Amino acid sequence: MSGLVLRKKSKRRGHKSAFWNANVPAFDEVLQKSLGKNPWNWLACIPLALLIVGVWGVAAHAQDEAITPDNVQAVLDNIWITVAAVLVIFMNAGFGMLETGFCRQKNAVNILSKNLIVFALATLAYWAIGFSLMYGSGGNGWIGGGGWFLSSSEPATYGLGESNLTIPVSFLFQVAFAATAATIVSGAVAERIKFIDFIIFSLLLTGISYPITGHWVWAGGWLSELGFSDFAGSTVVHSVGGWAALMGAAFLGPRIGKYQDGHVNAIPGHSMTVAMLGCLILWIGWFGFNPGSELAASLNVPYIAVTTNLAAAAGGVAATCTAWALNGKPDLSMIINGILAGLVGITAGCAGVGYWGAVIIGLIAGIIVVFSVAFFDSIKIDDPVGAISVHLVCGVWGTFAVGLFDLESGLFFGGGVGQLGAQIIGILSIGLFTVIAASIFWLALKATLGLRVTPEEELKGLDIAEHGMEAYSGFLKDTSDMGTL
Repeated sequence: MSGLVLRKKSKRRGHKSAFWNANVPAFDEVLQKSLGKNPWNWLACIPLALLIVGVWGVAAHAQDEAITPDNVQAVLDNIWITVAAVLVIFMNAGFGMLETGFCRQKNAVNILSKNLIVFALATLAYWAIGFSLMYGSGGNGWIGGGGWFLSSSEPATYGLGESNLTIPVSFLFQVAFAATAATIVSGAVAERIKFIDFIIFSLLLTGISYPITGHWVWAGGWLSELGFSDFAGSTVVHSVGGWAALMGAAFLGPRIGKYQDGHVNAIPGHSMTVAMLGCLILWIGWFGFNPGSELAASLNVPYIAVTTNLAAAAGGVAATCTAWALNGKPDLSMIINGILAGLVGITAGCAGVGYWGAVIIGLIAGIIVVFSVAFFDSIKIDDPVGAISVHLVCGVWGTFAVGLFDLESGLFFGGGVGQLGAQIIGILSIGLFTVIAASIFWLALKATLGLRVTPEEELKGLDIAEHGMEAYSGFLKDTSDMGTL
C-alpha cells in the first residue's frame, strides 16, 4: 500500500514537472535577459539575502536554546497569554467604535481620543504603581506593595513564584484589564466632560482604586481568602468601571435636552454601523479576556471560550426579544447591549459553570439590561451608551450567578449558600470602596478644574471646543440640538 501511494505521488510530481518544462522559460534565459538590461541588478539582492539568512539563523539558534521538553509548557503559556493580551488591548477599538456610534457626530473626535489615550494612561499608571499595589508581595491582605515601576526581576515579587508566566507577560495582560475598567467610564460621561478631567480620573482609577480592589480578589487578598470567586472580572473589572461611571454621570448631570418637562428625550447616535462594528470587535476581544484569564495554555481555554460565546448569544437574543415585546420594534442598540450584557455576565463564572448555566446567565443578563437602561433614565442618570447597565448591573448579576450556577460550589448544584454569601460580600465591599474612592476623585476634580464643559461648548460639540477639529469635516452636520439651552 505504501508503495502504491509513493508511485501516485511520483506521477503527480512528474506531471507538474512536464508542465513546467513545456511552459516556463529556462532559468538561464531569464537570468541573461535580466542581466542584459542591467548587470548590476543582482547586487540589490545581496543585502536582502544576507538579512534572511541572518534572521533565520538567529531564530533557529534561539529556538534551540529556548524551547526544550522541560519548558515547552512555559513557552506555550507565555505565547498564549501574550496573544490574549493583544486581543484585550484591541477591545479599546471596540469601545471606541461603540461609544462613537452611540453618540453624536459633533463629539466623535473627543470620544475616539479618550478611548485611544486611556490605554496609554493606564499603561503608565499601572506600570508605575498599579501593578505593585495589585500584585506586589510586599503588602498584606488589603493592599500590595514592592517592585515599583517593574523594577524587580524576581517573579515572586509580583506573585508569580509558582506561575510559568514571566513578569512582562503578566504585566501586559493585567494592564489591558486595568485599561478596560477606565474605558467603561468614558461612555457614561460622554458628550459633556472636560478632556483633562477624564485623563486625571483615568490615572487615579487605574493607578490606585482598581489595583486595590483587584488585590483583594486576584492576589490572595482578604476576599480571596473568604472564598469570593470572580474568574475574569465581572466585578473586579466591569462592576468597578460601572460604579466609577455611575458616580461620574451623577456628578456631571445629564446632557442638555435629555430630560425636559418630565419626559425622556432620546438623543440618537450618529452611526449604528460604527456601533455594531464596535460590538463585534468587543465580542471577539472577549475570547482573550475570558479564556486568557486561565493564565495558561490548557484544555480549559476552549471550554471557557464556548461558555463565553453561549452567554453572549443568549444575551443578544434575550435583549432583542425583550425590547421587541416592550417597544414593538427590534432595537439594534438593545441587540448590541444585550450581547455585551451576556459577555459581562458570564465573565465571573465562565470557567466554572456548565453550558446550560452559561445560556441562562446570558439570557437573564439580556433581559436585565433592557429594564436597567429604562431605570437609569427614570432617575435621570444620563448614560449615552448604556455602560452602567451593561457593566455595573450585569457585572453584579454575573458575580452573583456564580453562587447559583457553579458546578462545584453553586447553590443549584448542591454547594449550599456559602459561595453565594461570599459573592454577596465581595459585590458589596468592592462596590462600596469604589463608590467612595470614585466620589472623592470626581468631587476633587469638580472643586478644582470643574468637571463639565460650558453649555456653549456642549452645544457646539466637544470636537471643536476641546480638540479644534472635526471627525467629519465637510459633511452635512445635524444642527437640530443647537438651539436647546
